[in-house]
Amino acid sequence: MLPGSIQISGETLSGAEIRDICESLRENSVRLLSLRGCQLSERDFGHVCRGVAESRSLAQLNLNLGIVSNINRVKQLAEALKTNRSVQSLFLHGSPLTDAGLALLNPALSIHPSLVALDLGDCMLGDEGINLICGLLPPDGAKSGLKELTLSANPGITSKGWGRLAIAVAHSSQLRVLNLDYNPLG
Repeated sequence: MLPGSIQISGETLSGAEIRDICESLRENSVRLLSLRGCQLSERDFGHVCRGVAESRSLAQLNLNLGIVSNINRVKQLAEALKTNRSVQSLFLHGSPLTDAGLALLNPALSIHPSLVALDLGDCMLGDEGINLICGLLPPDGAKSGLKELTLSANPGITSKGWGRLAIAVAHSSQLRVLNLDYNPLG
C-alpha cells in the first residue's frame, strides 16, 4: 500500500483517534501528517511524537497553529526528530516556540538527515533564534541543508538579526525559498 495522508484541522482529537494515527505512523502508511490547530492532551501529543519517531514513511509533518504549545511538547518533538530519519518538511507556524524552545529543538534539526523545508513563521522568535537558524544554512560545499525556510511574522527579530541571516543566506547556495513577510526588516 502506498503511504497516504492524515489531515485534520481545528478538531479536538480523542484518544481513539490518536491511537489510529499512531498505528498508521508505525505501519509506515502515512507520508503527510497535518494536525493543524487541533486540540490534544499532553499524553496524546507524546504518543504522536513516539509515532513520528518510529515512522519511516513520514515526509511532511504539519503541527501548525499552536500544537507545539509548551516547552514539554518542544522537548518531545525534539526527541522524536532525533530518531526519525524521513521527515523532509516540518511546519510549526503559529507555535509559541520562542528562542528558548528553538534552542531545545535546534540540536535535532541540525542533525536531521532529510530536513529540507522548515516553517517557523509566527513562532515568537528573536535574534537568538535567528543565530540558531543560521546554523541550519551550511556554507557552500558543506553538508546539505535547508532549501525552504519560512520566518514570516516574527517581529521580535531586529535588523541586526536579519543582517546575520542575510550573511548566512549569501554563503549558502542551497536555500531556494525564503519567506520573510509580515516582519519589520529595517
